[in-house]
Amino acid sequence: MSNIIVCYLFTKFDTSNSIDQFINHYTEFNAGLNHKLLICYKMLDSESIKFCESKLKNIPHTKYVDTTEKNDFDFGSYFRVCKNYPNNKFFFLNAKSYPIVNNWLKIINNHYKYNSLVGTTASYESALTSLKFKKFYKIFSFLLRFIRFKNNFNKFPNPHIRTTGFLVNAIDYIEFYKDKVCNNKFDAWKLESGKFSITAHFKSKNYPVIIVNLDNASFNLKFWKNSQTYNFLNQDKTIISDSHCRKYLNLNTNERLISQSKTWGE
Repeated sequence: MSNIIVCYLFTKFDTSNSIDQFINHYTEFNAGLNHKLLICYKMLDSESIKFCESKLKNIPHTKYVDTTEKNDFDFGSYFRVCKNYPNNKFFFLNAKSYPIVNNWLKIINNHYKYNSLVGTTASYESALTSLKFKKFYKIFSFLLRFIRFKNNFNKFPNPHIRTTGFLVNAIDYIEFYKDKVCNNKFDAWKLESGKFSITAHFKSKNYPVIIVNLDNASFNLKFWKNSQTYNFLNQDKTIISDSHCRKYLNLNTNERLISQSKTWGE
């Protein structure tokens, strides 16, 4: 067996439909590579965990209960899981994510290099550039918000790996997160796409940061859009589907163009 752990994170904020969808897709699409499946439960009571485990009874997996009472979002849970399995590579999935092609894990792992960060979707979107000034009487609160965002985010283009459906070595993730905190949604945004995000961390060390698609092709930062995995054209080369991927597919042509421009520019 390889040393890859697929970690699926399910929290009290997620619905049973999400875990049903994950189970259906995980069993339908062959990973193509030996791995361990770890189901990480967070902020759930024992009855809820028991209910989820009953759904997973026919799927070999390891149960991991994140006992933290604090909601430090996906990032904190990923950190604790990595500390418990420091000699493994992790492929992380949030509750609304699942594979949609065969050999999904094999394709992703094909492009893993030592110390690399391998994602299945990415974006150039900037939380700073996306700020909108709407009402004049709110100008002071807007200015305060603008300063806060300017201190924490780069303007567009702001390349970052989206933090579901990514492969990373446990030790590398521990190194990234060890001096971080995630107390709220704003902190989570910073960790995904801020000036000191996981992407920025890997880039600062000159580690490879790449996107892969179902053609078994890899793309460096400059060509991420061409992977056709997220908010571009028909987005038909995606390996892992998540809620935002599915939202794009439900947009009309004009709405897709707007979303594409926000994600990748004109």
